[in-house]
Amino acid sequence: MSRLIIRKVAVLGAGVMGAQIAAHCANADVPVILFDLPAREGPANGVVDKALASMKKLDPAPFAAKDRAQYVEAANYGSDLARLGECDLVIEAIAEKMEWKLDLYAKVAPHLKTGAIFASNTSGLSIEALAAGMPDDRRSQFCGIHFFNPPRYMPLVELIPTAATDPALLDGLEAWLITRLGKSIVRAKDTPNFVANRVGVFSILAVLHHTARLGLAFDEVDLLTGPRIGRPKSATFRTADVVGLDTLVHVLATMQATLPDDPWCAHFTTPEWLQALIAKGALGQKTKAGIYRKQGKQIQVLDLHLQDYRESGGEVLPEVEEILKLRNPVEKFAQLAAHPHPQAQFLWSIFRDVFHYCAVHLAEIADNARDIDLAMRWGFGWAQGPFETWQAAGWKAVAEMVRDDIAHGRAMSDVPLPAWVFERDGVHAPAGSYSAAENTLKPRAALPVYQRQLYPDRVLGEAPDDRGETLWENAGVRLWRRADQDGRIGIVSITSKMHAVGEEVMDGLLEAIARAERELDGLVIWQPAPFAVGANLQQVGEACRAGQFDLLEQMVAKFQRTSMTIKHAQIPVVAAVQGMALGGGCEFVMHAAHRVFALESYVGLVEAGVGLIPAGGGSKEFALQAHNLAQRAAGGDVFPYIQNAFQTIAMATVAKSALEAVQLGFGRAGDDVVFNANEILFAAIHRARALAESAWRPALVNPQVTVAGRNGIATCEMMLVNMAEGGFISAHDYRVAKAAATALCGGEVDTNRRVSERWILDVERAQFVELLKTEKTQQRIAHMLETGKPLRN
Repeated sequence: MSRLIIRKVAVLGAGVMGAQIAAHCANADVPVILFDLPAREGPANGVVDKALASMKKLDPAPFAAKDRAQYVEAANYGSDLARLGECDLVIEAIAEKMEWKLDLYAKVAPHLKTGAIFASNTSGLSIEALAAGMPDDRRSQFCGIHFFNPPRYMPLVELIPTAATDPALLDGLEAWLITRLGKSIVRAKDTPNFVANRVGVFSILAVLHHTARLGLAFDEVDLLTGPRIGRPKSATFRTADVVGLDTLVHVLATMQATLPDDPWCAHFTTPEWLQALIAKGALGQKTKAGIYRKQGKQIQVLDLHLQDYRESGGEVLPEVEEILKLRNPVEKFAQLAAHPHPQAQFLWSIFRDVFHYCAVHLAEIADNARDIDLAMRWGFGWAQGPFETWQAAGWKAVAEMVRDDIAHGRAMSDVPLPAWVFERDGVHAPAGSYSAAENTLKPRAALPVYQRQLYPDRVLGEAPDDRGETLWENAGVRLWRRADQDGRIGIVSITSKMHAVGEEVMDGLLEAIARAERELDGLVIWQPAPFAVGANLQQVGEACRAGQFDLLEQMVAKFQRTSMTIKHAQIPVVAAVQGMALGGGCEFVMHAAHRVFALESYVGLVEAGVGLIPAGGGSKEFALQAHNLAQRAAGGDVFPYIQNAFQTIAMATVAKSALEAVQLGFGRAGDDVVFNANEILFAAIHRARALAESAWRPALVNPQVTVAGRNGIATCEMMLVNMAEGGFISAHDYRVAKAAATALCGGEVDTNRRVSERWILDVERAQFVELLKTEKTQQRIAHMLETGKPLRN
């Protein structure tokens, strides 16, 4: 199969989705032309210019780094359609109105490049009907491509072919979306709302129905339908506010119009209270009022009994809470179904009806059960898909419970479960996942791109992952390898809780690197997200309370030795980073020979939050970076480069993407940024091999470093004085920040003095231990351990 090459993308429509799809292409270094209607007043590209300006203010940010915005060009349909000829992929993302889309297709089709892919980002309109608006010779390059909002962060993209879509083109587009944009793909059938929205919107309908039937409050339901059952924190009604109540109603109307024969169609209606909210412009988060609203600092929720808002609260019945804490899903579901309290009955009911709906519609809407489960995980943030949940709870027992509820009129529809449900023990097995349309188990897609995913997202019951061959392990790390990749490249994984760095992890890393130097060609530090959350604060707090400051100094010295061992190993050590790499985890990353970042890596030296400074070599690495940059600058002054690092450390700045991590100095310009997190281990193994086969050499031990010294410390302190006088920082914040400045500037030495790397390590260690001895730092550590939040004292 020839590789699909996309050098430039056009996005038609600068609304919320179109603009953010364009931004994510720009994140991936793909130039984009973003089109919209000519502005009625002012510059012709005013509509797009406004959309781009708005995106720069959004949080979470669509752009992974501020400089990505330069890759998006503004254009309009009035004067710029000829520029479509520059683009290899054109994504239409205008409003969900068939007639508008078909009208636009007629205008743009003559300007498309020969062979260019044209795709509609529709959330549920018929792709075949849209394809009819394209010229006959263009239909083989047309398909649906449904991104989920926000496109940068939500992994799911549904690809929907027509009968005429070129299969090779679709395969190439799937591979490009996976690796270049970091997406997770489900091939959907051309049915209304496709896979994720079809199930997800029905799930919301089930919640609406049973909330009303059982007389539960909206905030009570959100407590029940969030993390307690493996769903996002925003649960149901908060999510509706975020998505937009008008959007929800539009989707419901689409289902009502396009699915008149669905056995659940009687429920595809908008409740009166929801219609009333929309009528008065309360559309959710975008209008600052919906089901919830904020009054001052108080969060209020709509109460249908009061016909007004009240303070949000609610609680889960203790007995129901205990059921939800059960680890055995079989027992959990049996108890929920049997418990008489409305909260328990609500939970059983919403699961039952989604199970019922998915079983009845599996053959129609999805190739197999795995696609439905992964679509719900990737598109709606569920911890498990509906079929996984059902199978874990005991397939046949739950099937009988559902059948009984249908027979007694308790389910939302009286349509019977399909016969295949009772012929099976589940839908997921090592051989594949069940296809109701073909009555067989279907294996995963065999496209070459999936060979890069050594640990893809698995569904319950699927064949387990290859755990590789363990070479050595202790209580904190495991040294292993995968012979199917490169048996001479080792992988060392931190195995502690949240991958916190304690004594056992440092001992393990020191031993693993020593063994790798003797027996292997390279080493990758990798574990599933988070990469590492920093030092084990529990160990540090206990030692502080016991007054064991000599022991703590020894611990910090070992931390530094571990970082330096990573840096000076006689084989290349590559850090494969995904998720959080904070504090000591960040310092390990900074000392690696090379870094392979997943785009969504959140890296930072956050020690200031607990009244400390980086002392695992992080301060020293910034001092070394400043020295190297100053050597190439006129005058050779190091302080301008120290100043940025000082602000980064003092403010405990965390990079909000891998691109920002490199810009802040936690990585280097030559590091790899991989957009699909499932590919980072593959990429890191190959990077380690490439380094081992190239002219790579370990870093010099103990080089001489020019430091900013006393003048640098004094200049940093001037900034602190102004902040303290303005009330922006406390006296202890001042002390912590000055300690950071002292470490970064090489201590109380003459400005521009050359000191050794070891000298700076000694300075940062001394400053760290002195801060540990202070009462306020100890209070901050205790507060963090107790609440998980920083204390400003």
